[in-house]
Amino acid sequence: MMTRPKITVVGAGNVGGTTAQRLAEKDCYDVVLIDIAKGVPQGKALDISQAGPVCGYNSRVVGTNGYEETAGSSIAVITSGMPRKPGMSRDELLATNAKIVKSVVTELVSRSPEIILILVTNPLDAMVHVARMVSGLPKSRIIGMAGVLDSARMRTFIAGELNVPVTDVEAMVLGGHGDTMVPLPRYTTVKGQPVSELMSKEKLDAIVKRTRDGGAEIVGLLKTGSAFYAPSASAVAMVEAIHKDQKQVMPCAVLCEGEYGLKNVIVGVPVKIGRGGAEEIMEYELTSDERAALETSANAVRELCSTVDRLMA
Repeated sequence: MMTRPKITVVGAGNVGGTTAQRLAEKDCYDVVLIDIAKGVPQGKALDISQAGPVCGYNSRVVGTNGYEETAGSSIAVITSGMPRKPGMSRDELLATNAKIVKSVVTELVSRSPEIILILVTNPLDAMVHVARMVSGLPKSRIIGMAGVLDSARMRTFIAGELNVPVTDVEAMVLGGHGDTMVPLPRYTTVKGQPVSELMSKEKLDAIVKRTRDGGAEIVGLLKTGSAFYAPSASAVAMVEAIHKDQKQVMPCAVLCEGEYGLKNVIVGVPVKIGRGGAEEIMEYELTSDERAALETSANAVRELCSTVDRLMA
């Protein structure tokens, strides 16, 4: 029997658990689900395995509290981290999650030197920066999942407004993951037709705003947690693009070294994703307004990263 690629999912919460489930359902990976909480990854792995006979997959899913099982992983999806608690400052959240990501990345890379890291932990761009600092991996193998999710949200809202299938809508969202994201309506189309020809500027502006606030809207409704179905689907789409060498252009957070005029900063840009990870940054023509918005977004990320460096020093 052919050996299947091993994918490690770090963090067995809602995002991690659902990512492991979606990967198992693809029936072409061995999945390792890891978490510090005793019994939780083991229980979820067992539950996912027992759905196999019903759903028709044979994937091997292992739950563990240690990193030995992760050896030889080709990709890791890192979802572990603390959500922001009431009364917690942004710096406290940053420091806590930076420490978690630092330790996770060190453990993973020491056992799987060829690994590609997909980061989901927030604040996303800063966590990609931490992974870069501690891993020693080339920049093509450290990718942040942000724009895939943000553009999926934008596509959903546009499809709902125009009453068309979501698969007919293409959207591109750049910049940092959060308030400074830069949706590009000019590169947003429905069956090839620019969305600006199909709805008013007011409608489009409202959709752009709703996309920016997409995560907060779900947090507000759930009250005790955040989105996990769409984030896990987005992470798995990235895993598939890598393993199947799809060369798919996806908006991801990667290190820019001059592209879009941005030097040495991690920010969401269109990236060709294939077997080598983030194989190439695709440069779209941007208007001066879009460029300025991307620069603002990059500056917000720079500030965040220098705060992380200070907190970790």
